[in-house]
This record gives sequence, structure tokens and C-alpha cells, in this order.
Amino acid sequence: MKIAIAQINPTIGDLPGNATKILYAAQQAAAAGARLLLTPELSLCGYPPRDLLLNPSFVEAMRITLQQLVKDLPPNLAVLVGTVEKNQEAHHNGEKPLYNSMALLDEGIKQIFHKRLLPTYDVFDESRYFEPGLQANYFTLDDIDIGVTICEDLWNDEEFWGKRSYTNNPIADLAILGVDFVVNLSASPYSVKKQQFRERMLRHSAIRFQQPIIYANQVGGNDDLIFDGRSFALNSRGELICRARGFETDLVIVEFDEERRDLLQSTVVAEYESEDEEIWHALVSGVRDYAQKCRFSQVVLGLSGGIDSSLVAAIATAALGKENVFGVLMPSPYSSEHSISDALALSESLGIKTTTLPIGQLMQGYDNTLADLFAGTQFGLAEENIQSRIRGNLLMAIANKFGYLLLSTGNKSEMAVGYCTLYGDMNGGLAVIADVPKTRVYSISHWLNHHSPFLNSCTDAINRVSTTNAINRISTIIPENVLTKAPSAELKPGQVDQDSLPPYEILDDILQRLIHNHQSAAQIVDAGHDAQIVDRVIQMVARAEFKRRQAPPGLKITDRAFGTGWRMPIASNWFSVKNAYQSKTIAIHK
Repeated sequence: MKIAIAQINPTIGDLPGNATKILYAAQQAAAAGARLLLTPELSLCGYPPRDLLLNPSFVEAMRITLQQLVKDLPPNLAVLVGTVEKNQEAHHNGEKPLYNSMALLDEGIKQIFHKRLLPTYDVFDESRYFEPGLQANYFTLDDIDIGVTICEDLWNDEEFWGKRSYTNNPIADLAILGVDFVVNLSASPYSVKKQQFRERMLRHSAIRFQQPIIYANQVGGNDDLIFDGRSFALNSRGELICRARGFETDLVIVEFDEERRDLLQSTVVAEYESEDEEIWHALVSGVRDYAQKCRFSQVVLGLSGGIDSSLVAAIATAALGKENVFGVLMPSPYSSEHSISDALALSESLGIKTTTLPIGQLMQGYDNTLADLFAGTQFGLAEENIQSRIRGNLLMAIANKFGYLLLSTGNKSEMAVGYCTLYGDMNGGLAVIADVPKTRVYSISHWLNHHSPFLNSCTDAINRVSTTNAINRISTIIPENVLTKAPSAELKPGQVDQDSLPPYEILDDILQRLIHNHQSAAQIVDAGHDAQIVDRVIQMVARAEFKRRQAPPGLKITDRAFGTGWRMPIASNWFSVKNAYQSKTIAIHK
């Protein structure tokens, strides 16, 4: 039996469009001789549909679309399609109104399978909408018994994890039933190193239960989430026999040998050589899909000559093409000459259009208007932030006038500690690197400069120059000076980021321990960090929550990103009293 994996990129809510993608994959699979086609979780509506599921007309439209798809599919091909099913007993039993389901289509709707384990952590909130299924899911096709699991159903091998909150194990149940192999239909969002984790986890299950496993994953960006695809299959010995492409649609075929009762070797796409390369492809995919699915064809961003805007411009160029990226230079009296020249050098290497809008006169206008009110005070944050907000207003004006998507360029380190300006540099429709720490911004930029295929595939820069000197000068995307100069917002004379922040290598390690590892202040200090710096960083993270709540959506590339999966209160005193609890000096006042 040949089994095809359709690694598709659905658009949430585009039921006809998603059905067309499934149909096209089905036609390809049938032409390749496949008997069974797998599609990702909720492939008909796209994942995650969130509160669209609360709309009865949306659920009904999905049912109608599924029925039409059944009629259009090629004969002799069974297809598993992700959909939702109404819970007919919900009203009587006080249950949730829907199931997260897979429909087996084979010249009709033959069976419906319900997801058993519903995740409610990180970005997931499935218990808001769905009732869990209670039965082991399997079907028989051509005398082969095939177990069906949906995403989280395979993330519960208690031997792999140790103690888990779930009390059932769908894959163990299928092993008891003696199915020939297990399929898992997923919409598993990307984070760094997640693919290695997936393969390690499923390899453990395949070996433990001596069952082949085929894993089909969604690909593409939906809002802040990026889905990396990289569907794969393991034989009963846990050996990798197939892997699909990352961050691209794909259709791969695996074959089940009925005599050996195992999967045969197929095509294995190589993994990325580094985390920086993997993150680069994730961010390019996220920008491309966010823009296209929100119906933007062009983007605009501010070019400061700094590392963050340089990397975002390169990502946007790779995602959308140089003709669709517009950079705006907005120098102030405090801007250095190299900031302007670096921004122009970057735009030349990328081949993107730019304009320059000096803001000195606008700053003077604000100074004149506020002169009486600010009389007797010293120049400070208020005046610095006005510069940022002038730039934000100009960028928003351009975006509104020409229908561009404004990309904000702040990184995760800045977002964490609030080193950013509301209604200024935080303006935008998408925060491209909001989940990328500053030190990672540098490492990705260095990686980019050493991978010239980007030039050929995204900018054609070498084709636009003729002399050897010009080729050597343009063979690095991000100018060397951008990588070596001290980062600065340039909002006052001689300013550098380290006037206000610890060195980024120190800051990022503290933030990693605090945000990702959930370490206490004492634990971070024990790891070698200065106690005063740790306390200051913790306070900055807490105070900046109100800014993060108003930020544009940021592409998620880590397991702990600000945004959908980050649910912190704004009005909270926990960080203020935390050290007192740790030192056992807390006082309760009557």
C-alpha cells in the first residue's frame, strides 16, 4: 500500500481554497498510485481557527464543503481530512459543542475519528471549543488496520515523559488492538529544535510498541504561529524512513510492505545545518504568509542602519521580493553618518527602494509646542520618545497611503525589558523578530552573510553589478559595520544601548533563564550573574508588560514567546515582593 502525505498550507477560514488544496494533493497522490492520503489536523479550515468555531454558520459551511469534497475526490483513494464534528450530546450532558475530528473519505464519509487529548498549554486552548474523544481510533483499508491519532494524541507516552497529566495513552491503546501502523495528523507549530524533539519522541514510541508511525504536519504561517511541515515516517524499529521539506508544501509517498508489516525506505530530506539557518527559513515563511494571507503585497519598514532593521529588511526581501520592500531612512540631528551610509549600503545589497525623510524640523515643531509646558525640565525620555513616535507616525502614514504592511523591527531582548517606544518603533502590523533575542539577531546575520545563495535566489544582486570590486563589496548582505558597531537607538548624542541595559550577552542569558527556564532570582544569581543586575532586569520585564500587550503580533520561533502563549497580568506586584519571599522576610500588615 502506498500512503501519501499532503503537507499543505491552509488559510484559516478559506474553506473552498483549502478544499481545493486537498483535492489537488489527492489528484497528485492518485496519479502516484497511492491508496491513502493523509492531510494535517483541521486541514479543511486551517489551524488554529480559534473563535471562528463559535460561529454556527462557519461550522455548517465546513460540513457542506466536506460533502462537496467527497464528490470531487478521485476514485480508489481514501483520504483523511481534518474537520470539526458537532457533539450531538453536548446540550444534554453539559459538554463542549464540537469535536476536533478526522473524516475518512472513501467514496463517501466512511468514518469520523475524534481527537482524544486536547492541549491547553502555551498557544493551545482546545478545551474552549472541543469535547475529547473517548475511543481508540482505527479503520481497516484493504485488510490493513490503520490507527488514527490527532496531534496531541501522540504526545503522551508516559515512559518517554515520566509523569503526565493525561490518564490515557492513545498509541498504547492502538498497540493493544494490534493495528498495522499508526498515522498522526498534526498542526504542530514551529519552535527551535522542535523537529529533533518530535522525531526523538515518536522514535521512542515506535520502538516501544514496535509500530510504524507516519506523521503529517501542517506548513505555513497563520498569524503569529509558523508551521514547519517536515512530516516524517518511522518504521517499527524507530528508523527514519521519510522526511518532507521544511517550511514548504510537499507531497511525499511512503509504502507499507504487507508481508514484512513495515514501512519501506523512502526519501529523507536533510535537516538544516544550523539553528540560524532553520530560524531564517521560519521567519521568511512567517512574513510571506502573514502578508499574503492578510492580502498585502508590499511592506514598508524603517531603516536605521542598525542590525535589527537590517535583518528584518533581508527577511522581507527573501519573503516577498525586492520590488515589494520599501525602506525609509528618518535621520535626526543625533543620527551618525555611518547610520545613514550603512542603511543605504544595505538597501543597495538587497536591491530595495528607499526614501529619506529627515525629522529634525518635526522635532523642532514638537519642542516649540511643548516649550512652555516642559519649561524648567531636563531633556529625557519624553523627548527621546517623541523622536521615535515621529518616525512611527511617518511610517504609518506611508503604510496607510499606499496600502503597505508596516513591519516593526524590535527584537525579543528589547520587548522583554521595554526598551522600545509605544506608538513609535512598536508601530506595525507584524513584529518580525519579536521572538529573536539580540544575540541571536547577530548570529543569524553572520550566517546570512556567509550564505551567498540568498543573493542569487532573493536579490539577484550579483547580476546587477559588473566589476570585481562591486561583487566583493555586495557579496555580504548586511554591511560589516552594522555587525561591529555598538548598537544604539541614537536618540541623544553618543547614546548606546548599554547606557540603559546590561551587555546583551548577559541580558539574554538572564532572560533565557527567567522567561524560558522559569528560574528564580536566586537561581539566576547562583548561575553567576550579579544580583543587582538580575533584580533590575526582573523589574524591567514586569514593568514592560503593558507595552507587550499593545504590540503587533510577533512571529513565534521559541517555546516561550510573547503573544498568544504569554498570559501575564499587567497590574501585578509579584516581582516586587518575590525577593522578600525568597529571603523569608515578608511582612503581612494588618
